[in-house]
Amino acid sequence: MSLSDTLQAHKATLLSALEDDDARLGSLLPELRSADIGEILETLIEEDEELPRALALLSRLPLERRASVIGHLPGDEQLAITDAMDDEVLLSVLEEMGADERADLFKTLGDDRRESLLRRMAHQEREELKRLASYEEGTAGALMTSDYVAIPVGMTVSRAMMRVRQTAPDAETVYQLYIIDPDGRLTGTMSLRQLMVARPGARVDDLMIHDVIHTRVDVPQEEVARIVARYDMLALPVLDAEQRLVGIVTHDDAMDVVESEATEDIHKGMSIGALEDGVSRVPLWSLYRKRVTWLVLLVFGNLFSGAGIAYFEETIAAQVALVFFLPLLIGSGGNAGAQAATLMVRGMATGDVGIKDWGKLLGRELLVAGALGLTMALAVAPIGMIRAGETVAMVVAVSMIAIVLFGSLLGMCLPFVLDRLGWDPATASAPLVTTLIDASGVLIYFGFATAMLSVN
Repeated sequence: MSLSDTLQAHKATLLSALEDDDARLGSLLPELRSADIGEILETLIEEDEELPRALALLSRLPLERRASVIGHLPGDEQLAITDAMDDEVLLSVLEEMGADERADLFKTLGDDRRESLLRRMAHQEREELKRLASYEEGTAGALMTSDYVAIPVGMTVSRAMMRVRQTAPDAETVYQLYIIDPDGRLTGTMSLRQLMVARPGARVDDLMIHDVIHTRVDVPQEEVARIVARYDMLALPVLDAEQRLVGIVTHDDAMDVVESEATEDIHKGMSIGALEDGVSRVPLWSLYRKRVTWLVLLVFGNLFSGAGIAYFEETIAAQVALVFFLPLLIGSGGNAGAQAATLMVRGMATGDVGIKDWGKLLGRELLVAGALGLTMALAVAPIGMIRAGETVAMVVAVSMIAIVLFGSLLGMCLPFVLDRLGWDPATASAPLVTTLIDASGVLIYFGFATAMLSVN
């Protein structure tokens, strides 16, 4: 049974138990993970008439578990659930959530609701929440949590262990500890393992690692995820302009960014705008609007292909067999260009290549594309011989090399050009590249055909 089928079965069982006020509900809920309950609630909330049952199901969970489940819901579903809660209940849920999840949920609320909740909070919690919610979306500050274990400089190992025990229940992770000076500046880090095996009387100053990999609050989240992945970190400390430790980005949050950015690049790579929600949940009008713009623009781009064919009408009339090979040639060029563009876009996204590497990559692509074009020309030449004779076979073979070479170089260079113009390189999508190569391929093919057939 697939995961989706399993969740549907759990959903049916939970709703049946809820409707009958069955005692089974008390035994079923602890068996399910918070993420699974969250997905079941998500499907219920999407159906407007099911929202009361979603709230009833949520109310049967202990407060801590309820906060965990809400933390797994997407923004729109969180808002639907929290709008149905009174301030006292919502405030209790917020207090049980991690600092980063609390800030994310808080930012989805309306201004009046925010003010109402802030008035009910203790001063320290209120200021912490306002600070976390103030960071710009898409930066390390918006991604981080303030739930970490900090140990003052100069503390002994035994006292540091006591500090860990006191702060561990509220910390996002206790496996990495951060040493700070009296002004809150990060001076070093150490693992929990180091602390546990050290002598009780030793000082953390003598055990900590001074050269700490860190980031700033205004660094883009893509760069944060890249650092976490590169150095295989459990958590990345985040510093403000005064080098004070203000939070950490955990490994799981960084991986969420990787998934989100990869999905966005894939969508852009097929000329689809960024979707606010999953493809199965996005409204039809929004899905249409995200897809239609580029498709309409590319329709007009394809008119150049038609204009090219019309320009070479005499050549086509003289050798009709040329038309047989047209889809094959421009399709091959488009495929080669899309491959090159995909490699460059992904390389730029991961930091593997940059604008400084353009010259080197151009030379490599020239060699590879030339070899690809020659191989494909040798493969298609015999078909040309059988179909239309030696001259047409030569035209097709030479055109194949030229079109694949041009398509590959265009696909490789376009992401760098867009990046230089300040646009997202992912916009160098397969549809855009193939449309440009279609028009160019027609001109290249019939240009060679006109020149070579006129000689013969």
